[in-house]
Amino acid sequence: MKAVITTTARYVPERIMTNFDLEKMVKTSDEWIRTRTGIAERHVVEKGQTSSFMATKVAKILLHKSKTSPEDIDLIIIATVTPDMLFPATAALVQDNIGAHKAWGFDLSGACTGFLYALETGRLLVESGKYNKAIVIGVDTMSSILDYTDRNTCVLFGDGAGGVLLESSKKENGVMDSILSLDGSGGKYLHMPAGGSLLPASHDTVDKKLHYLKQEGKTVFKFAVKKMADVCLEILERNGLTCEKIKLFIPHQANKRIIDAAAQRCGFTEKQVLININKYGNTTAATIPIGLDEAVEDGVIQNGDLILLSAFGAGFSWGSMLLRWG
Repeated sequence: MKAVITTTARYVPERIMTNFDLEKMVKTSDEWIRTRTGIAERHVVEKGQTSSFMATKVAKILLHKSKTSPEDIDLIIIATVTPDMLFPATAALVQDNIGAHKAWGFDLSGACTGFLYALETGRLLVESGKYNKAIVIGVDTMSSILDYTDRNTCVLFGDGAGGVLLESSKKENGVMDSILSLDGSGGKYLHMPAGGSLLPASHDTVDKKLHYLKQEGKTVFKFAVKKMADVCLEILERNGLTCEKIKLFIPHQANKRIIDAAAQRCGFTEKQVLININKYGNTTAATIPIGLDEAVEDGVIQNGDLILLSAFGAGFSWGSMLLRWG
């Protein structure tokens, strides 16, 4: 059996925060943000909207587009680092919201590589033959863990969700190969210090702003460029492919300079690379499925096309995945 992506979907909040809005909140400028990141605007949730809210929107779109009954869903995997709460899992909230009462599921924390981790997990469970239909969603409400007085981080991120319906198939299309990696020694360079068992919430952790994302940008940038390019070249070589054979490269949307550097090292042309960071910023686990849905909607990819996905994130985590579309 193969696990095939049969349907894609995305959701971003209606509220848009532009670089000019950020100019009023922190010492920065539209020019500074654009030249260093490629971002012009990002979407952010309204008060009361959460990761389960956005993930539920995506799940309902997947069901509607595929004409699938919620009762036919076997599995729900949610990749997120911003769950509504530590427990129950966001997957449980989504399951209840859509009425998928026969499904089981869980959350997966892989940061910006989370969707690839979740997609690999989902496809292996489907390919086992035990499950036929799985919803895999990447979602993050990054505005909930950003310090909007820290211009090194708050300008980078946005909120959003994207996902796919995985179904079992005997055809050759689907997920062809993947390489997923982790280096825990990089965790200190991109993390949220408090909120877990190490530093439970207290007046001290709140006063010290330890519940916000912390990042050493230069270190992350250096590793991201190298690891994303290395893993893409590795998966192409392993499958006897050259960059010319890839119809579309969908990289994690963290920084346009990272995307450009990785694409150049791999030899991709501008036409082969999907870039939408200007509209959404870094939506963490949602960037790749949002991009995938846009490519499908715009007719960029067709049946039989080879698609390469790649991501890098906190952990450090990184990986690539090769798909044959259709």
